[in-house]
Amino acid sequence: MDFIDYYINPNDLLFVKRLGLSALLGCMIGWEREYSNKTAGLKTHLLVSLGSCLLMLLSIYGFLEWINHPNVRYDPSRLAAQVINGIGFLAAGSILVRPNLVVSGLTTSASLWVAMGIGLAVGSGNYFMAIATTTLVLLVLTIIPRIEERLIRRSRWDIDLLVEDKPGVLGKITSFLGGHNINILKINTSILKDSDYQVCIKIKVKTRKGLDDVLIGVQRIEGVIEVSNNMVAMGKRSHLKASNL
Repeated sequence: MDFIDYYINPNDLLFVKRLGLSALLGCMIGWEREYSNKTAGLKTHLLVSLGSCLLMLLSIYGFLEWINHPNVRYDPSRLAAQVINGIGFLAAGSILVRPNLVVSGLTTSASLWVAMGIGLAVGSGNYFMAIATTTLVLLVLTIIPRIEERLIRRSRWDIDLLVEDKPGVLGKITSFLGGHNINILKINTSILKDSDYQVCIKIKVKTRKGLDDVLIGVQRIEGVIEVSNNMVAMGKRSHLKASNL
C-alpha cells in the first residue's frame, strides 16, 4: 500500500484522460493529412498534440512543490510558451520548395501548429475549446479544397511567358498544352526591347493540380525564361521563375 501511495498520484487519472484526448484529437487531424498523402500525417500530428499536452501538464502540475518556496517564482505558462517556439522548427520541416520554386506543405505546417495548440488546450483543461477547434480544422481541410476546385473549374487562367526569340519555342509550348488536353482560348504575343518576347496564353483547366502540372511542364521547355499565372475570375496572381535560366 505504501508503494502504491508513493508512486500513484491522485491526479494520474486526470493526466491519462487529458493525454488520451489530446492524442485522439491530434490523430483525427493527422488522419486527414495522411489520407491526403501529405508530408506530415497521422503519427506526426498525434505526437505533436500529445507532446504539447504533456508539457502543458508538466507546466501546471510538475512544479507544485515549489509554489511556496520563498526563492522560486512559479509561472506555469513559461514551459508551454517554449512549445510554441519549438513547433516552428517542426512545422518548417513540412514545407517543401521544389526545384521549380513551387512551395508546398504550408497547410500541413499550419495543421501541425494548430495540433500543438489543441494539445496545450487539452492539457490546460479547456476540452470544449480543443474539440471545437478540431472540428473546425477538419471542416477547413475537407470542405475548403472542394470549394477551391469548383472556383478553379469555373475560372480561366492567363499564363504569361517570357520567351527567347528562337524559332519553334511557341510551337513547343502549344504542342505541350495540346498534348495535355488543355483548352487554349487565346494567344497574344508582344516583342520586348531585348531579343525576347512576351506570350500571354489564356487557358482553362479543371483542377489546381492540372494548372500546377502545366506551369511545371512549360517551365521545362527550352527557351522559356519566366512563367507567371493569373486567375481571371479571382484576380490572384503568383509568380514563378523557370529553372532553366
